[in-house]
Amino acid sequence: MKNFEQFLQDNLPTSQSIHPTYEKALQNMLLAGGKRFRPALLLGVVKAYNPLLLEGARHAAFAIELLHTYSLIHDDLPAMDDSPLRRGNPTLHVVFDEVTAILVGDALNTYSFEVLANAPFSDATRVKLIRELASNGGLNGMVLGQAIDCYFENQPLQVEDIKLLHTNKTAKLIAASLKMGAIIVGREDVGEKLYDFGIKLGLLFQIQDDILDVTQSSEEAGKLTNNDEDKNSFVTILGLEASVKEADALAEELTNAMNSFDTNLKTALAELLNKYINRHKN
Repeated sequence: MKNFEQFLQDNLPTSQSIHPTYEKALQNMLLAGGKRFRPALLLGVVKAYNPLLLEGARHAAFAIELLHTYSLIHDDLPAMDDSPLRRGNPTLHVVFDEVTAILVGDALNTYSFEVLANAPFSDATRVKLIRELASNGGLNGMVLGQAIDCYFENQPLQVEDIKLLHTNKTAKLIAASLKMGAIIVGREDVGEKLYDFGIKLGLLFQIQDDILDVTQSSEEAGKLTNNDEDKNSFVTILGLEASVKEADALAEELTNAMNSFDTNLKTALAELLNKYINRHKN
């Protein structure tokens, strides 16, 4: 991911403004690091099928990271999770103020689509990528998941409803990352299969986060932990032991699916996927 990190550094959002802290705030959470999991998935698919397109694909990977970072900034706001820590650093509303955090989230959200619109692809490819990111990150995707999560706080849901919640809130953007990689290389047939794989991967990712929330300290996780008692997390509803069993079953299913990938795709993604598929076991 070193090349992507350099690309991100070289393309940080800037502003022509008299505002004393706006530009610094725009860059703050992006520079704080993070897993860069979603960009890595997209770039892995591109590397598998057409490495010559990697330079252009970094624009799409950056767009995904921008949208994901906006979602974290808003998720941490006092009106939502009211979290003081993210990526090992104080959250944006703590460093600056709540208004700045809201506006920076808005700016990164819209900037993600500006980046995609200016990416070095054909017009048809750009439209497909914008549609994919918008549909999975917006009103029938991540935002819907956030809305369900917040509305049903302190109201326990059934397990299937929790899966619906987190399919939208977490899994769809992960699935979109894989599919967008396939769109870039013109392998949309593979993209549909990868999207389905990504939904399951995203659910596993969320179950793991819920497990780590109760098994790691805030310092280890880089964000506030033991903070989901009122939320519809898998651990809150199922308990830790059952959640681990659910994660183990999904991990086995995903590993089997990964082993059925064609050689190029498996080679490009195996190291990354094995790391994250099994992270709840470490």
